[in-house]
Amino acid sequence: MVKIVIPAEDESGETLSAHFGRAPYFAWYVVESGKVKERGVVPNDSEHFGGTGSPPEKIRSLGGEVVVSQGMGMKAIQMFQSFNIAALQATNSRSLDNVEAFIRGELHELTQGCLHAQEH
Repeated sequence: MVKIVIPAEDESGETLSAHFGRAPYFAWYVVESGKVKERGVVPNDSEHFGGTGSPPEKIRSLGGEVVVSQGMGMKAIQMFQSFNIAALQATNSRSLDNVEAFIRGELHELTQGCLHAQEH
């Protein structure tokens, strides 16, 4: 069983946000035996939206073991590494398509931060 978290554009969680840390929502999916068993969406109430903690800390508090994003800054990647949370490169704009790509083993690790990381 693994919990995957994806930055999302809206409360449906269906569309991947292009801006990781400033995504208004985080969609989460629990995958077991190659199937999505549970899913949900929570608001991003990190410090970027007037709350507390960084987006990686928020994802850790959700129990995320994998985060899938178009990109993020090197600081976020390093935080995920320190939390033992895999940061993977999204391949699609739909959240569920990225979860299915994860299940098929098609996603690769994010190892370099974005040059325009302030936008993520």
